[in-house]
Amino acid sequence: MSNGAIVVENLVKQYGGGVTAVNDVSFSVPVGTIFGFLGPNGAGKSTTIKILTTLALPSGGRATVGGYDVVSEAAQVRRIAGVALQDIGIDPLMKPLELLTLQAQMFGATTKQAAARANELLELVRLTGAVDRRVGTYSGGMRRRLDLALALVHEPDILFLDEPTTGLDPASRRDVWDEVRRLNRELGMTIFLTTQYLEEADELAETVAIINQGQIAVQGSPAKLKTAVGTESINLAFDDRNLAARALDELSQMGGHVQMDRDMVRLYMNHAAERIPAVINRLRDANLNPISLTLTQPTLDDVFLQVTGQRLRTDAAPQATDQESA
Repeated sequence: MSNGAIVVENLVKQYGGGVTAVNDVSFSVPVGTIFGFLGPNGAGKSTTIKILTTLALPSGGRATVGGYDVVSEAAQVRRIAGVALQDIGIDPLMKPLELLTLQAQMFGATTKQAAARANELLELVRLTGAVDRRVGTYSGGMRRRLDLALALVHEPDILFLDEPTTGLDPASRRDVWDEVRRLNRELGMTIFLTTQYLEEADELAETVAIINQGQIAVQGSPAKLKTAVGTESINLAFDDRNLAARALDELSQMGGHVQMDRDMVRLYMNHAAERIPAVINRLRDANLNPISLTLTQPTLDDVFLQVTGQRLRTDAAPQATDQESA
């Protein structure tokens, strides 16, 4: 019987040519929680979710989903887990009731059971008002909600969402967030979420893990990870990278943690507000004049930048989905 948890122990995935996509990864997802899994392109994020959803075999280590081994008990994993991947493969000429009924029948439901389940799910994802429309006429947010319904047809204990809001407008993204929260809160569903949006992980996830170069770089609650970065950051923008690099050298001698991102220098330290005059004086003595200065509380973006050395793409309409190199 499924226990609703996910446990990953020393997971490894290697490809030909000596490429290691996942390198000794371990983490656990408690029952009934939302787990955010983040990482830059090529970090091993998509490879990990493919292993957990039985779409790829590990080279080493072990993983269980709902108490079932993803290799030796793959059929049981597929029975208790729902999966909504990045690309929505929905026939645009079909109507939602037809799609959901067909999906339910594929999982062994009778015609009557399938029809009942389809109507129940349309109610759950708030698409009853569009039941007679072909899916090709749906908005991006509506298609995502339908994709969620298809993943829920067999009443899974665990739901894998691989970048469920990529390419959606802000309003549609909020709709999907509401749906995810409701599934977790009302059905007690364990949800494993990969996302390109740090705001999304911060909003939804109780625990976040960041994978970088095939290994878990950091893991914990969003609040804990943000606190670990520092209480505040002084953010200084310059006209170009060269000036920012010079400022980086100067400010690195002031204590705290300093990091450069393009033409922006961030200085993380306790009581940062009190140190602003000293920072400005130091830069002025070096003939360095920032074009702007802001003081901010740490965000998951700061955490991600600190542990990976780069930013996770956070624009509202990304150009492409995450295509891992391995």
